[in-house]
Amino acid sequence: MASLSSAAAASRLLPLATKAGRVSHSTPFPSFSMCYSSSSSSLKCLRSSPRLLSHLFLRQRRSPVRAGTGSLNTVASPKCFASDPDQLKAARDDIKDLLRSTYSHPIMVRLGWHDAGTYSKDIEEWPQRGGANGSLRFEIELKHAANAGLLNALKLLQPIKEKYSGVTYADLFQLASATAIEEAGGPTIPMKYGRVDVSAPEQCPEEGRLPDAGPPTPASHLRDVFYRMGLNDKDIVALSGAHTLGRSRPERSGWGKQETKYTKDGPGAPGGQSWTVQWLKFDNSYFKDIKEKRDEDLLVLPTDAVLFEDPSFKVYAEKYAEDMDAFFKDYAEAHAKLSNLGAKFDPPEGISIDDSPAKDAPEKFVAAKYSSGKRELSETMKQKIRAEYEGLGGSPDKPLKSNYFLNIMIVIAARLAVSWYFLGYLIQECTRDQENASLAYVEWVGLVFSITRVLLWFENGQPN
Repeated sequence: MASLSSAAAASRLLPLATKAGRVSHSTPFPSFSMCYSSSSSSLKCLRSSPRLLSHLFLRQRRSPVRAGTGSLNTVASPKCFASDPDQLKAARDDIKDLLRSTYSHPIMVRLGWHDAGTYSKDIEEWPQRGGANGSLRFEIELKHAANAGLLNALKLLQPIKEKYSGVTYADLFQLASATAIEEAGGPTIPMKYGRVDVSAPEQCPEEGRLPDAGPPTPASHLRDVFYRMGLNDKDIVALSGAHTLGRSRPERSGWGKQETKYTKDGPGAPGGQSWTVQWLKFDNSYFKDIKEKRDEDLLVLPTDAVLFEDPSFKVYAEKYAEDMDAFFKDYAEAHAKLSNLGAKFDPPEGISIDDSPAKDAPEKFVAAKYSSGKRELSETMKQKIRAEYEGLGGSPDKPLKSNYFLNIMIVIAARLAVSWYFLGYLIQECTRDQENASLAYVEWVGLVFSITRVLLWFENGQPN
């Protein structure tokens, strides 16, 4: 465990209460100014024992404590990674319980995003490049205007951090963010863990890297911020869709109404204005509601409206409004990409805590496998076979039920035989008279079509 060099350094670390109070739900970025102002008293420096300080704030190296059933048991650790895989899984379960009891999904998403969203692709050195490194736990970064209110999320997560000291803050923030999306009904995020924490407030990024809600030129502002992270227009629009969760409070952010019919009764602390009717459910209603503009009780910020005004953004916004599956797919990809930005992983390949078995890779197309002899097929023949194969619905990653290659060769041979026979017949009729030639041509085409249908019938078990 890292330690402080002096009490002066210790005083710069933010005190995190271990008992969670009521949570105000804010929204994740892009609209970072939808935040909460925290009282100055909550940001006073903690002056207590070094033991307590190191336990609350400093980067925790992987401890030999593993999560057991009902308690933590001390066992030997065969490997030393940034985070313990078993503790990550146990922490995820505790986060799920926390979300169900506190309805803190929006603020957890925002916490993970704000820790990762400081990344700059133009800076190579870690941690100067920013990103998902746990720096948001320090007072100096938490005081950034865009991070106002995130103290509430840290308070909620601190007991879990204390329980699972073998999980880094950087991993805990991203774990909470991804779990919140999934628990709200969103897609499963293909996450990896093992992020290394920064160890001192001097390693925090400077203020000003996170986006605003109402810039003068919303499209340009969003691109400036997200392009700096290495993201693209599709990522910007997909990530904006997370505004389906959360609400904004005017007394804290300057945006939104004091309350609406959708927020006056909570859950959680009542009030504020949400982007969607069901603001704790993750779906594509954010895009639908902006497009329809039918409800004045729903919030639309300049950075929201521009998604349907900018030509490039609009392509994706329209798509997501119509197709929730497409939105979920692109969102999961963008969220995972964001959560990895700037992170230093130990081990370098990261840690997976996904219990689902990995799917076998589809068999690659090897035309020679279907050759009847030792002689390799020509490239032209390979292309022909592949075209026929895909024409019948097959693909390298979607094998068909039976050996279609053999059947394809039979169909090709039958078509050639029939074609040559009737071509000769057609030529013969042409030498007699024009009328018979026309009739012969019609008969030739009809017979080829009929034979093809019969062959496909025998192959698939039903007429086509």
